[in-house]
Amino acid sequence: MSKRPFEKPAPPATSCTVPGPIPPGDWASARDAAIDDFLARFATDCPDRDLLADLMVAITRLARDGAGRGDLKLLTTSFKELRYAFKVFAPYHGIRKVSIFGSSRTPADHPDFRQAVAFARRMRENRWMVITGAGDGIMGAGQRGAGRAASFGVAIRLPHEQKTNVTIADDTKLINFKYFFTRKILFLKEASAIALFPGGFGTQDEGFESMTMIQTGKNNLVPVVLVDAPGGTYWQHWRTYLKAELLHNGMIEEQDMHLFKLTDDVDEAVAEILGFYRRYHSMRYVGPLLVLRLSSPLGPETLERLNDTYASILTEGRIEQHLLPLEGEGEEAEYPELPRLSLSFNRKDAGILRLMVDDINAA
Repeated sequence: MSKRPFEKPAPPATSCTVPGPIPPGDWASARDAAIDDFLARFATDCPDRDLLADLMVAITRLARDGAGRGDLKLLTTSFKELRYAFKVFAPYHGIRKVSIFGSSRTPADHPDFRQAVAFARRMRENRWMVITGAGDGIMGAGQRGAGRAASFGVAIRLPHEQKTNVTIADDTKLINFKYFFTRKILFLKEASAIALFPGGFGTQDEGFESMTMIQTGKNNLVPVVLVDAPGGTYWQHWRTYLKAELLHNGMIEEQDMHLFKLTDDVDEAVAEILGFYRRYHSMRYVGPLLVLRLSSPLGPETLERLNDTYASILTEGRIEQHLLPLEGEGEEAEYPELPRLSLSFNRKDAGILRLMVDDINAA
């Protein structure tokens, strides 16, 4: 008899089996004891052994699930790529970086190319580093402007077109990825700003993904600048489409238009990024509270005005200022010397939160 449509398939055949001598009821406890013993020997000084244990538990569950070899290879490769990338970026944790996107096909004599070189050079002069996809075109322009020492390359292995630009080739800060999704994580995770120059499908993808992650709260607020060459219209036409089709038809809200800045002036693009960090420093969640770290405290009148102006983004309570880390941040709180604002943010009005950050910086 043939299998009925939508019938639950049989479990996949696998060579991974649960050890026979361990009774089923004792399997989890035996596994946990073995993991504890392993970490005690090989991760003695690691303060996050609980998270390493969770990773190892997930590995044993893959074995019990009978995961196929293709799935295991995908997980293994992506894990190894991310682990190595984290290692490469770690020594530069305290330096702000901007991710630069744009066409790999833009020639060196094009106004967009020259604009990207000038932008990256200005960011380097302000002690920023750049991250690009390590290819030619706008990516090569960004790294030419920043120079080798101030550049990271996160390259993707493709069967055609992509090759490493001469500035970052063979540098220790060049990372090669098999998967787009692991590469994308680094572009957002390590960046304190996003700069988009004219480009093709990949540039549009990176731009929309960046704004989607910020809009939905899956990535912290960062400035996003869309940079045309002087007199260029690429991003102006893009914004026209956004307004006519997305905003006009209710697919985004007016506040979402505050998540990016469009300009054809390098000075304005650089000022937008640097100005974002004039007083605002960084953010994190502590339990249900959003905590904004600041480089200097706000005066009482400014704090009162923020509460009056931005009450709509609060689910309860008020915006409060703290001169010490919050209790929930723990003993290892990052940047304990910085004052903080705490608020019960509704986690959906990212565009209005961006306006509040602008207000904080301008106070």
